[in-house]
Amino acid sequence: MGMFSFVKEAGEKLWDTLTGQEAKAAESLKAHVAKVGLGNPNIQVRVEGEKVIVEGEAANQAEKEKILLALGNVAGVGEVEDRIRVTQAAGTAGASPAARFVTVKSGDTLSAIAKAEYGDANAYMKIFEANQPMLSHPDKIYPGQVLRIPQ
Repeated sequence: MGMFSFVKEAGEKLWDTLTGQEAKAAESLKAHVAKVGLGNPNIQVRVEGEKVIVEGEAANQAEKEKILLALGNVAGVGEVEDRIRVTQAAGTAGASPAARFVTVKSGDTLSAIAKAEYGDANAYMKIFEANQPMLSHPDKIYPGQVLRIPQ
């Protein structure tokens, strides 16, 4: 549980304005989570200004983090308040530890991020795979985008 910050001006554009459209934006965000390939998780989404509040359940830590990133990497979203419970207990088979998050800067590549995070530029596929299905190609990242960096 916590608050995650995002670059409000970066990300996929789902609407022209949020003013007075919070309920419609919440439905658009929930559909966006399903569209990027995360299925239809048991979540509820509310929008309050530039803040998105998400609650519900995720099967595991990785799914939870991907839901948060799918919601936050949208133009107009500045914060995501995480109220998602993970149903798979940490330490059980298939459970993953919490990942770190990194914001892409101008000129960054997945190789450069991998070099900075792991000391090995060739580990970029680990970051790419950890951010699928939101990333479609290792070269398609943009400044302001927030990525999962698994341990």
